[in-house]
Amino acid sequence: MKLLVTGGAGFIGSNFVHYILKTHPTDEIVNIDALTYAGNLENLTDIRDNSRHVFVHGDITSTRDVNRLFREHRFDAVLNFAAESHVDRSLHMGPREFIKTNIMGTQILLDAARKHKVPRFLQVSTDEVYGSLGPTGAFTEETPIQPNNPYSATKAGADFMVRAAQHSHGLDAVITRCSNNFGPYQFPEKLIPLMISNALADKPLPVYGDGLHVRDWIYVMDHCSGIDTVLRKGKSGEVYNLGGNYDVPNIEIVKGILKILGKPKSLISYVKDRPGHDRRYAMDNTRAKTELGWEPAHRFEDALKETVNWYVANKTWWDRIRSGEYLKAYDKMYGWREKGDKGVQG
Repeated sequence: MKLLVTGGAGFIGSNFVHYILKTHPTDEIVNIDALTYAGNLENLTDIRDNSRHVFVHGDITSTRDVNRLFREHRFDAVLNFAAESHVDRSLHMGPREFIKTNIMGTQILLDAARKHKVPRFLQVSTDEVYGSLGPTGAFTEETPIQPNNPYSATKAGADFMVRAAQHSHGLDAVITRCSNNFGPYQFPEKLIPLMISNALADKPLPVYGDGLHVRDWIYVMDHCSGIDTVLRKGKSGEVYNLGGNYDVPNIEIVKGILKILGKPKSLISYVKDRPGHDRRYAMDNTRAKTELGWEPAHRFEDALKETVNWYVANKTWWDRIRSGEYLKAYDKMYGWREKGDKGVQG
């Protein structure tokens, strides 16, 4: 197959590119990324000379960039990883760029896929489009869409545009919705890499609110295998939830990282909660398991240790990211909570 992967220099996208090149030795990938704050060519260094991977510096919100790609290549599938991400950024930077990339960019790709009769379109979405769960239960594919922040609202909007293209125009399209990912190459604003890098530097570990917000965690390589399975086996028009079967409070993740690194719990710093913070997510993988035969292969504890070890071994990678623009974003997202309003919660 010849695949167009958008956002393939980002965390999940770059891991997917590595996964495909390793597991499907005849597949070819064209990888387009705008290289904004989360896109990093260093994520692709070890496949720089791989003849089955072509990197294109371009923007899915540019009709010219997208149309050029589709004229130059005949794709068997489009996989849309490209997105403005992270809830905090959508709250403090405003939704404009999120609307542009997540909704308009997706529509531009859909239009091109229809025009060039691409056999399959896969939209990589998120469990956050479902909103927040109560103390029990899990999200299924029939759970109502109830996004609670600008990021998840724009991802939901993108999902609806994919659904409309499939229903109205007959585009062969599928949607995957995953739980919280972790693993190598994750931008250090996200919970797990942020806590690892701060702990290694003996800096405070900022934990929102009481730390009891629950997330379902999936190792990024399990997510990649799930996407690959849906790509090749999923039924057109369907949504498939991909979760890690490991939903625990955030504070337990933080304590687990400190234990692996041998760092004290005194590094934990409770900070003011973010607005509209969803209390709990959990994913039901039944459809992917029963219809496609997919389920996560990694134990969370083992995958977390591998991830911590990767960040320990690749300090130069995240050191470069944490300089410059990342520090500005970090201060904007966490600094006012650590310093401000009501002070640090103990």
